[in-house]
Amino acid sequence: MPTYIYETIPESAAEKPQRFEVRQSMNDRPLRRHPETGQPVQRVITGGFGYLPSGSDTVPPPAPGGG
Repeated sequence: MPTYIYETIPESAAEKPQRFEVRQSMNDRPLRRHPETGQPVQRVITGGFGYLPSGSDTVPPPAPGGG
């Protein structure tokens, strides 16, 4: 099961969002409330990896003399 990052949604400008992780199935709906405090939350979208097929012209050539 993947681990998702969530953050609380501050109710005022003085509050800072708090991040936490939750293991969920990909089929589960995103959380809407913090499981312990009940505060509203949103899922944080983070970077990942992609698949580039062999011979793709979007892959930059290796640096000269680079290792």
